[in-house]
Amino acid sequence: MKQRSSISTESVRSPVRTEAGTIANTRVFLGTINSSDIMCAMRKTVFMFSGQGSQYFQMGAELFETNDSFRQCMLRLDGLARKMSGQSVIEAIYSKNKAEIFDRTLLTHPAIFMVEYSLAQCLMHRGVMPSVTLGASLGSFAAAAVAGFVEVEAALYAVIKQAIAFESCCEPGGMIAVLANPALSTESFLSEHSELAGVNFASHFAVAARQSSFGKIESELRLRDIAFQRLPVSFAFHSRWIDEAQAPFEAFLKSLGNLRGRLPLVCCERAGVLVELTDGYFWQVVRQPIRFREAIAHLERSGAHRYIDVGPAGTLATFLKYELAETSGSTVHAILTPYGRDGKNLADLLKDAHDRLEQRP
Repeated sequence: MKQRSSISTESVRSPVRTEAGTIANTRVFLGTINSSDIMCAMRKTVFMFSGQGSQYFQMGAELFETNDSFRQCMLRLDGLARKMSGQSVIEAIYSKNKAEIFDRTLLTHPAIFMVEYSLAQCLMHRGVMPSVTLGASLGSFAAAAVAGFVEVEAALYAVIKQAIAFESCCEPGGMIAVLANPALSTESFLSEHSELAGVNFASHFAVAARQSSFGKIESELRLRDIAFQRLPVSFAFHSRWIDEAQAPFEAFLKSLGNLRGRLPLVCCERAGVLVELTDGYFWQVVRQPIRFREAIAHLERSGAHRYIDVGPAGTLATFLKYELAETSGSTVHAILTPYGRDGKNLADLLKDAHDRLEQRP
């Protein structure tokens, strides 16, 4: 049975253009860049934006209470979300204990976007500037907005419209993270009941499946003593089981204006760098497999980087710690985690950034 959204497509209003200045005042633009600038820019700071499954209740709560820049950006975005959908995303995020499962797509989609975009703005406000952004799955929306490919209002609107399309058109499903060689995904107990949703590092991948297939898959994984985790998502993202949402969402995308980016954008769907968005980009990033491991390899070939995870849970930072070679000169930083210490993590990152400036000749 399909999960139906309580908000009709017609009831979601377009972003109010006069609101643009309110959000734009928090953005920092670094000037238009072209493909010839990429290799130089890519040797610096990478803001990484994670997708569905990284969310939880109370994410960013400490910064929301103590950091004015983060809080004000969250409040501005929440005001836009209220106008678009009639619901407060902030109230949803901070209404329940973090131990409860937060998986209502109509709320988690904008919640992830808002937290990531606000954290990126917080960092830029304090002088930590990205040279490149990297988006994985849903995180591609915030990554594109920070990089200047799309206005933040339009990106948030697209996030909400996509969530409505999923809830209106798709059957319930989910995703399972598996701690094993991705080659396992070709074995029949997985290939016949799921699709490969992403490869994160050499011994970690994810599959997407219908709800009715979870039992078969998880039983076999237990039998083989393979560690796995069901992710807190309601649909089988990155698989054919969300295809029914494509037509209504892509109809909306035709009205979405794209800009030429001011920063290069690393796309985990293509494992490469974009200087402009192609038609259907915001659908393909949630439909095709996440090639995070390949995307990082692409970056690492150009030298050392400072990777900053601006996602809710530090998920991509964790993946990187397993993936980076011991000889890599890159550093990895996470700020928000389900375990707290967000304020200290932010302070440590800011101190590191200050120390780097002091060391420059």
